[in-house]
Amino acid sequence: MALIGKIARKTLDTLDVYWTLIRIVVPVTIAAELLMRLGVIEAVSPLLAPIMGFYGLPAELGLALLTGMLVGVWGAVPMIFTLAPASSLTVADISVLSALLLFAHGLPIEQKIVQKAGPGFLVTTLIRIAGGMIYAALLHQILAATGWLAQPLDPAWIPMSETTDWMGFLQGLFETAVTMLVILVVLAWGLELLKLSGLLDLLMASLNPLLRLAGIEGDARHLTAIGMFLGISYGGGLLIRESRTGGIAPRQIFLSCVFMGFAHGIIEDTLLVMALGADFTAILVGRMIFAVAATALIARLILRIPDRKFFLWMFGEKSPAGQ
Repeated sequence: MALIGKIARKTLDTLDVYWTLIRIVVPVTIAAELLMRLGVIEAVSPLLAPIMGFYGLPAELGLALLTGMLVGVWGAVPMIFTLAPASSLTVADISVLSALLLFAHGLPIEQKIVQKAGPGFLVTTLIRIAGGMIYAALLHQILAATGWLAQPLDPAWIPMSETTDWMGFLQGLFETAVTMLVILVVLAWGLELLKLSGLLDLLMASLNPLLRLAGIEGDARHLTAIGMFLGISYGGGLLIRESRTGGIAPRQIFLSCVFMGFAHGIIEDTLLVMALGADFTAILVGRMIFAVAATALIARLILRIPDRKFFLWMFGEKSPAGQ
């Protein structure tokens, strides 16, 4: 009976998440299609062309990127192939776009959680966006120079494709919504099985050497690892509790938030963009290496800032450690 109750609760939780997502995804996708059919996106695209062109991406995908930054990866995914047909993209293109989205998505909500843990909203948000821009730029330059991933895109899943009439569009949107539900349920129960089997704890423990290299110490490592696998809502929520009890030093809270901003939800988000055709090495392995190196660099830089100055600069008047 206990197992049945757990299954029921997990399913209800997943449906609640799905309902939240669908209320965002459906209107945003319809709005994007309407703007495209009215010619608004074609008119606005030249304004985004310099930014997207820097990453070798079609200007039209700028709208998907902006949507992802505001509402999350799931908000951007249905728009990608509506704005730029899969046949016009390469594996490199979708990998670079995915890198940008994985670093900087759902910023208003996720960074608000980070802010509640102590670090300032603006600074950590800028660090997260800058990290994504730098990593995506490096990735693009490597791919352009080597020709790696230059093959035409052949995604396992096309959430929305270009259509000629509204009926076809709405049918595609319905199919996407159903597929989203299936994916969410499978991922939710996959993570639950990892927890129950103890594999998730082993995976988190295996990350200790990497987090040590990044300058993250003590209890902050475990909370950072939770955020990496389960997302900022989980890891950040635990950091909020620790910040109120003073169990973790402000510098470690800051570094944990920085690292989670660079790499969080690495199972669900990675599998999602891989289904679109993104390369595993580019969007996970490279991302992890960058997250460790960039956080380690930031850790060294903040060591030069006296404790009091660092605290006032990053945490304002709210002392997570009672300072």
